[in-house]
Amino acid sequence: MKIYCVNWQAADDAELERQHYPDIELILARSTNDTAAMLDAETAETIDAVINYSPAHNVPLPPTAFPNARIAVRSGVGFDNIDTAGWGARNIPACNVPDYGTTEVADHAIALMLSLTRGTYSYPNALVAGGPDSWHFNKAPLIRRHKNATFGIVGLGRIGLAAARRAAAFDMKVVFYDPHLLSGVDLSTGYERVHSLAELMSRSDVVSVHAPLSAETRGLLGADAFADAKPGLILINTARGPIVDVTALEAAMRKGTVVGAGLDVLPNEPGDLEHPLIKAWRAGEPWIKDRLIVTPHAAFYSPASMVDLRLKSIEVVHAYLAEGRLTNCVNREYLKR
Repeated sequence: MKIYCVNWQAADDAELERQHYPDIELILARSTNDTAAMLDAETAETIDAVINYSPAHNVPLPPTAFPNARIAVRSGVGFDNIDTAGWGARNIPACNVPDYGTTEVADHAIALMLSLTRGTYSYPNALVAGGPDSWHFNKAPLIRRHKNATFGIVGLGRIGLAAARRAAAFDMKVVFYDPHLLSGVDLSTGYERVHSLAELMSRSDVVSVHAPLSAETRGLLGADAFADAKPGLILINTARGPIVDVTALEAAMRKGTVVGAGLDVLPNEPGDLEHPLIKAWRAGEPWIKDRLIVTPHAAFYSPASMVDLRLKSIEVVHAYLAEGRLTNCVNREYLKR
């Protein structure tokens, strides 16, 4: 069994994977944050599976360049950068790894909220900049009580549900918008379902995004959504950057409809430091000071989650090729069987 590990970014040479799967041949094609891996066309013709390890880069060759491949895997939750239709046209399953960092991402979403609403971001910054003169509780602009506040979730999948449970533990009222879930999820979870994004935005004090990136969700949180927002909204995005229109977010924050945001993901990564929103934040402009937190697409990360991700990526391939067991398939609509 031969796997092409495309856009490999770990510092090591897959010792962890080789230890657990000694009979699998792993071919590593490294990438950087800025440049996708260079693939050898002759090697591509010989492999049994492709795994894309980058959250941003695509596999540089089309599915047709891998005539012997029987499965393709995106090593991560998001699968917008794997050609699901192209693999499906060849009747080859494309899969993801949805269960490696669920708790980390949910924790990160809540941490971003708390950093803004309890001042754990603002207070230290004020003390570093102002010393004893900043020793005062009024140095954080977004402090609020969580009990009875409404936590709105866009996408109640694995991570969205984990975030909901955490918000509920703070005695927040949880509502969710997810048009793809069957009826009855509200009854089984105890969380209130709304049937439009507009209603979610108009009722929520905090909105946390946990939807996959697709043609449907690209720019979903844009000018129209922010126009419906309850005044004083805080937005959290730990899902995919392009789901939030950051230009529209900037306008909403300048207007004051959205008063704060925690973004672990941006439309372009590494982040476009010249975008007006990011530029204003980095410059510490008064209108955005202590109201925006940006983290470097790190919500998924912990040492434990990385071990899970790496081993589960190989496990998806091994389960299918060695056992005939297909897991986490994300392109079933294209497959003939």
